[in-house]
Amino acid sequence: MTECSDSMLDRDDQVAFERDGFVVKRRLLSAGQIEALTRTLADDDALRRRAVAREDGRGGAAELSIWNDPGDDPFGAVARSASIVGAARELLGGEVYHYHSKLSVKRPHTSGEWVWHQDYGYWYGNGCLLPEMLTVAIPLTPMSSANGCLQLLTGSHRCGRIDHGRVGDQHGADPDRVAEIERRCPRASFEAEPGDVLFFHCNVLHTSAGNTSDAERQLLLIAYNTRRNDPVWAHHHPGYSPIDVLPDGEIEARAGVVLGERRVFVQRAAAAT
Repeated sequence: MTECSDSMLDRDDQVAFERDGFVVKRRLLSAGQIEALTRTLADDDALRRRAVAREDGRGGAAELSIWNDPGDDPFGAVARSASIVGAARELLGGEVYHYHSKLSVKRPHTSGEWVWHQDYGYWYGNGCLLPEMLTVAIPLTPMSSANGCLQLLTGSHRCGRIDHGRVGDQHGADPDRVAEIERRCPRASFEAEPGDVLFFHCNVLHTSAGNTSDAERQLLLIAYNTRRNDPVWAHHHPGYSPIDVLPDGEIEARAGVVLGERRVFVQRAAAAT
């Protein structure tokens, strides 16, 4: 897994993203910025109340809350921050907009997993014709194999979109094809600390296991689409609108802002992402 220690993308990052389908930026967010995000999660009861359990077809479930408008709290500020938006723009090669944000929570000693899938396995069906999309994964707690960190198949985005089918409340990639791809594409684990950030292409195959640890696992996921890939039909996520990009300092400056029920959650969270 390619790692970077500074806060700006360079040519090596772009090469890694094109080759592997993902790139990690270590310590991209400061301790103060992470504290603003975790404080928001602790204070905003709606983020948990609106979470939907997504069954994995194996008797377990993971929790997910989804919203379209980034908002004006620290979660919205990080989704609109110059560093994150700028990196997404560079990696996708053009203007991007906020497609949606998600909070994935795995409670201690729960078996729920996210089955092998591509994000584009969902988003293709939403009318996004091109795989010009990516997700930014921001850990709010440490990520480890014990608590179900993300696992990705290196270079699997080059396999193109794979057929997906229903697995519990989720969409899973064709398991026979995944097994063959896994023979060729090494598995990488996103073991990380709060402040580290993962950017991954919408066609990268990824999964995560249940949380066998004593602590809750919290992961913020921000999805971006390119302006030129504006969806061809209306669905439960938005079409293009320009991002009001904010200075990175606004993440910490908005600590204490709580949106509660003013945040408009996607009600179809149980059906699709």
